[in-house]
Amino acid sequence: MKQTNLPKKHGLYNPENEHDACGIGFVANIKKISSHKIVEQGIHMLCQLKHRGGEVGGDTGDGAGILLEISDSFFRRECSKLGITLPGKYHYAVGMFNFPQNKTERECLMNETEKLIASEGQMFLGWRKLPTDVTKVGAGARKTEPAIYQLFIQKNAELDEAGFERALYLIRKQIEKFAATSKLITETFYVPSLSTRTVIFKGMLLPEQINQYYLDLADPAYVSAFALVHSRFSTNTFPSWERAHPYRYLIHNGEINTQRGNVNWMKAREKRAESGLLGDDLAKLLPIIDESGSDSATLDNALEFLVQAGRSLPHAAMMLIPEPWDKNPHMTDPKRAFYEYHSTLMEPWDGPTSISFTNGRVIGTILDRNGLRPARYYETKDHTIIYSSETGVVPVDPSEIIRKETVGAGTMLLIDLEEGRIVADAELKEELTTEKPYREWLEAEMTEIADLAAADLHYEAMDKSERFKKQRAFGYTQDELNKILIPMVTEKKDPMGAMGYDAPLAVLSQRPQVLFNYFKQLFAQVTNPPIDGIREETVTSAMTLLGDEGNILNPTAQNANRIRLKTPILSRREFAALEQQTKFAQPTVTLPILFKAEERDGLEARLEALFAEADEKIAAGAELLILSDEGVNADWIGIPSLLAVSGLHHHLVKAGTRTQVSIIVKTAEARDVHQCALLIGYGADAVFPSLAIDTFDGLIKEGRIKGFTLDEAESRYIEAITDGILKIMSKMGISTVQSYRGAQIFEAIGIGDEVIKHYFPGTASQIGGIPLDVIAQEAWLRHREAYHDIGYQSFTLNTGGEYQWRSNGEYHVYNPLAIHSLQQATRENDRETYNLYSDLMQNQNNAFLRGLLTFTSDRKPIPLDEVEPAEAIFKRFKSGAMSYGSISQEAHEALAIAMNRIGGKSNSGEGGENPNRFTPDENGDWRRSAIKQIASGRFGVTSHYLVNAEELQIKMAQGAKPGEGGHLPGNKVYPWISKTRGSTTGVGLISPPPHHDIYSIEDLSQLIFDLKNANQNARINVKLVSKTGIGTIAAGVAKGNADVILVSGYEGGTGAAARTSIRHAGVPWEIGLAETHQTLLLNGLRNKVVVETDGKLMTGKDVLVAAMLGAEEFGFATAPLVTLGCVMMRVCHLDTCPVGVATQNPELRKKFSGSADYVVNFFHFIVAEMREMMAELGFRSLTEIIGHKEFLTTHEKKEAHWKAKYIDFSNMLYSDDFYKKQVQYCTKQQDHKIDQTLDMRELVPLIQPALENGEKVTGTFAVRNVDRAIGTIAGSFISKKYGAAGLPEDTISLDFVGSAGQSFGAYTPLGMTLRIHGDANDYFGKGLSGGKLIVSPDAKTPIKPHDSAIVGNVTLYGATGGFAYMHGKAGARFAVRNSGATAVVEGIGDNGCEYMTGGAVVVLGDIGENFAAGMSGGVAYIYTNNKQATTAKINHELVNSRSTFSTSELTKLKQLIEQHANLTGSDFAQDILQNWEAEKANFIFVIPNEYEMMLTRITTLEQTGKTHDEAELQAFYEHKDGKLVAGVAK
Repeated sequence: MKQTNLPKKHGLYNPENEHDACGIGFVANIKKISSHKIVEQGIHMLCQLKHRGGEVGGDTGDGAGILLEISDSFFRRECSKLGITLPGKYHYAVGMFNFPQNKTERECLMNETEKLIASEGQMFLGWRKLPTDVTKVGAGARKTEPAIYQLFIQKNAELDEAGFERALYLIRKQIEKFAATSKLITETFYVPSLSTRTVIFKGMLLPEQINQYYLDLADPAYVSAFALVHSRFSTNTFPSWERAHPYRYLIHNGEINTQRGNVNWMKAREKRAESGLLGDDLAKLLPIIDESGSDSATLDNALEFLVQAGRSLPHAAMMLIPEPWDKNPHMTDPKRAFYEYHSTLMEPWDGPTSISFTNGRVIGTILDRNGLRPARYYETKDHTIIYSSETGVVPVDPSEIIRKETVGAGTMLLIDLEEGRIVADAELKEELTTEKPYREWLEAEMTEIADLAAADLHYEAMDKSERFKKQRAFGYTQDELNKILIPMVTEKKDPMGAMGYDAPLAVLSQRPQVLFNYFKQLFAQVTNPPIDGIREETVTSAMTLLGDEGNILNPTAQNANRIRLKTPILSRREFAALEQQTKFAQPTVTLPILFKAEERDGLEARLEALFAEADEKIAAGAELLILSDEGVNADWIGIPSLLAVSGLHHHLVKAGTRTQVSIIVKTAEARDVHQCALLIGYGADAVFPSLAIDTFDGLIKEGRIKGFTLDEAESRYIEAITDGILKIMSKMGISTVQSYRGAQIFEAIGIGDEVIKHYFPGTASQIGGIPLDVIAQEAWLRHREAYHDIGYQSFTLNTGGEYQWRSNGEYHVYNPLAIHSLQQATRENDRETYNLYSDLMQNQNNAFLRGLLTFTSDRKPIPLDEVEPAEAIFKRFKSGAMSYGSISQEAHEALAIAMNRIGGKSNSGEGGENPNRFTPDENGDWRRSAIKQIASGRFGVTSHYLVNAEELQIKMAQGAKPGEGGHLPGNKVYPWISKTRGSTTGVGLISPPPHHDIYSIEDLSQLIFDLKNANQNARINVKLVSKTGIGTIAAGVAKGNADVILVSGYEGGTGAAARTSIRHAGVPWEIGLAETHQTLLLNGLRNKVVVETDGKLMTGKDVLVAAMLGAEEFGFATAPLVTLGCVMMRVCHLDTCPVGVATQNPELRKKFSGSADYVVNFFHFIVAEMREMMAELGFRSLTEIIGHKEFLTTHEKKEAHWKAKYIDFSNMLYSDDFYKKQVQYCTKQQDHKIDQTLDMRELVPLIQPALENGEKVTGTFAVRNVDRAIGTIAGSFISKKYGAAGLPEDTISLDFVGSAGQSFGAYTPLGMTLRIHGDANDYFGKGLSGGKLIVSPDAKTPIKPHDSAIVGNVTLYGATGGFAYMHGKAGARFAVRNSGATAVVEGIGDNGCEYMTGGAVVVLGDIGENFAAGMSGGVAYIYTNNKQATTAKINHELVNSRSTFSTSELTKLKQLIEQHANLTGSDFAQDILQNWEAEKANFIFVIPNEYEMMLTRITTLEQTGKTHDEAELQAFYEHKDGKLVAGVAK
């Protein structure tokens, strides 16, 4: 595909970072009866999904398309007009060709196509110019409209249909290759479809334009038995015709997170693939994957290749998107053997995915292993199936519907059009999984590493002197031993830290750094979600296979001839077994990765020699290669292991031999989670961290690790590293190490472009950096110090100081002098001392990129009084989001008071806020945070909380730990914290890594809409963390109607996080902000959205640099905390803060000596400094500066630094005439279309009597799926007027008939009752705040409600109170993070009651897998006839389940079922009640251990005469002191 419409890479913009999302669906007649009605229904569905698509300028769509059956009668009619005679049905093909408008280029491509048809032995019939009406599309679409023609080809009579399809595949791939490589073709050329059965109409259209533009679709003569549709949401405003879906076989809703690795592995496989069906023609198809395509297009390429090479469509789909099998105890053979075997052929294409596919014979749909996309369907009496991301997208008479279902994680829905039936998942997979003797093959060929490893290990410990030298040579420090390695053994996890990272980037450090430190972990935000590898562990896998992968196209037992590892991190025994293996025909080969000091300027030649040696060994049949730096001594230096691994991996991919061999790294260099993850991410199959294990041997002998043998220490360390790698993968939404290997989910910061191009191709590197000889020099400097500079043997490592300031350690911005100066200046209101602090920050600070920048201006200085006043600048200031819980009440309120005094805004953070702060104090101070944060935990997020804000911030990620959730342990949940967060005292709180209502960009758009409905006067702010590609994400967020976008730096704040995350995830805000500003300008979106930044802003200069890079608002967190007394002890997560800032402990809080006055003084200093600099530079206001990078230039100290001098800021500071002419800041308001909502049109006017006088109000309304967030605006009016108390129950009682859109009843407060007769979509009852919701099927629908889907996924997410009754089944993730609502439902999907902290849930039916994971509060009752099977689905990590009930528990259960029966008319509930004495034995009671312990203890203490508050506090302290044990607290 030749694409010319996306802008070329320039500045920090890179078209490779574009993403998309969408709504999908299909309509089909199961009996394959074709009609025009199906075409019309498909188009109608497309229009009903418009809110899931995007648009540009109101008239141009991001892309809409429809895949239909080739209408034989229609094409015969049309072709006869052109003199073309078509042969019999299926004996000809129709192609859709998007040609250049340039006539010469078009004719050239047509001629070439006709030649190829002849050369492939088929018969060319003719071209048809497609009738289109260009006046019906938008201006953007008109500019890039292709010349669209249809091609007709007759089948060679000797071929069957499958053979003809293969010939068509060859013709299309060859004409695409010709267009891509020919100098004659300069414009875009693309072939949407070429097939005997299907045809695709798509383009840069809005859904309603598709049949106005493509006139064939409006013709009643065009008939089809099916229609697959797709409405696209792109993260840019220059979407293209060819990037619209459907693709040839599939429509895709989601994101492939591992695309880069998948594409690389396919590249490696295609060169050695052999196919009996394709024979020598296979060479004509290469490359299989068109790398210029989107993730969906590359997935389609892979699917098409597997199908054309002989696999069925469902088989190929199961290979690409397998179910999780290796940790699923419920999966048995033959299915387990099928997936296990296919894991030897291919890694999963991993990410949140719903794909529907067809070849015209079958239509299928499959969901990813996590079930992260919505998928619902109806079946009607006339055999029509309607499947979509939402329900209610095609109007159907309720009496016609005979089935309503949800498709769950990993399951497949298949319609066999030839047989005219729906094939059940179990039947389909039974057939596919028994085609070959997969289990026999595995048992014959697969070997577990445990079976190879010898019981006795010959291990020689390194002598102390040699170990010490190696540790020095590879950069080990005391800090690292104490803060990273020892805790990995003692705590068995990646250790925690806090207060962000304020030491230099590797490229800015004066010290030699290991190469690993130049790489930053990427993470998911907005366009795809992180996953929870801890609570949803069953979907993750660290399984690793070693050996030759074989030929993907000819599966035999030989492909399974592999060694399987449980984790890619090897123990000494496992490494010895691999080194000495005799399983494979050839022995294991070891290649040294070493160089000599004199070779440090010629490392390239040394690496080339290494690669050549590897080629030689592979040619000789080696299947295992060990890269080892074991030979390091006085003469030999270790080549950085990451450089050797990535270089070799890419060399072998290019050579087509990568899948013949496994790369094992034996290295003294890698020792922490980040380093091991990098090695695997860049292609290593397994890692043996040899020196780390030797180091533990030494630490045990020295008594610094006590209570563990070396074997135990090694085992705990490997477990910690493996868990840490799974956590890093989870941040990006990747489930399996197999998919993560080679996926390169990192970016480089400070590495030169040539090094990236040769050894890390495909890795983003925005500011250039050091060349190969400096990488070698850093290794040499450490080596020289270790082996040649030590005069006497002290056996003392460098202190390091990377993680905490040390007097002789690494530089820290917040060093004692800086802290003291800032605190003294703000306490004494002393500008002179502030100037000392400012000088330290600006002239001696080499930690941040902005330290290398300075100002330049050709303007004359102006008098200070001509610069805008301080008050105008204060309005742009905010304090960072720090939750009440992470910091003390005193610190939290001091920040709020200070920000309110100066006219700025403070941020509540994610811990809720006490309502007594919503009104001003008597002295005029106001403790209310103007910004209320909505994070994944939704703690304290009620309708009342939301209406008391000027800005609502959606925290997509956090600088300290992007892609991760949080955990507040029970011993920090003091009574006053639990009250604010709506949870139970002493019970731990978990916030999930993802927002469970944001798995993609259109989901975020929905949450923005929900929050705008909850508070129409608040700006909606989306917080992102700086990373490469943030610009395109920000463009998508702006298109999703955010009012403010925050770009947060990786430097991070108070958040407790793994130390490797604090240091190695995300990049500085300077890069992310510049990219965001450039990309928004490029898309014409900059004037629609406010851009804000934060991340260790310290001085007025920092603010001006941020403004010039594009920010107009500015957040401060660490500096204000320091003014309040913080001394950077970095123990915020331990509740031991010695100055009362980051603790809830009442005794420590007494030590708090801060004051709002100090914070006010700090901001006065910042603004005074800014105004002085602005006067000096000649600027009267900040708006003259915003976005004007031309006023920035590099500081002379950059050139004086031995590494920083190689940094290239030209992309970061890029500007040209186009950019300079654009408006650089926000001047317009987003249109949230609030006036068009059902609430504003009908509900709000109706409920006025209730609002004004408390009168009862009723009403009935027809609804469709486009009516979203019904009741939310109406509820917000109640909360504004009546506060948290709301109105009396049932004051407002409204009925709705039809299919309600997403977020029905979101944040509904007390006094509202909303009832649906029909069904509802995802996010039903989100944030329910006391109201009552009821949903029942339409009485006319002839289905069995108990067995039918009634609401979507993620129901009652973050609900805080109220009741919900659902007469039918809910989807996945039911009542996630429920903290107070009561719900009754008749069946749910996977991951129900996840992270629940309060409330009650009754499930009168089946539950999915992993029920109650992370559930720390509330209770659940489950009705079941098979207790053993149901109990097996409960995650018992935090809960216990039992069949015995107390009287009060049973009474409550019966009352809830009675309510459910009364309100919904449920027959199933009635039957249970009629046989209550027998049926009550069929319930399982689920209650969290810690929750039950605390409730029991509080009740016991109350019985001794204590008040509830006294009992609660005593129970808390008993728990904190370890005196209570879950399960025995009586």
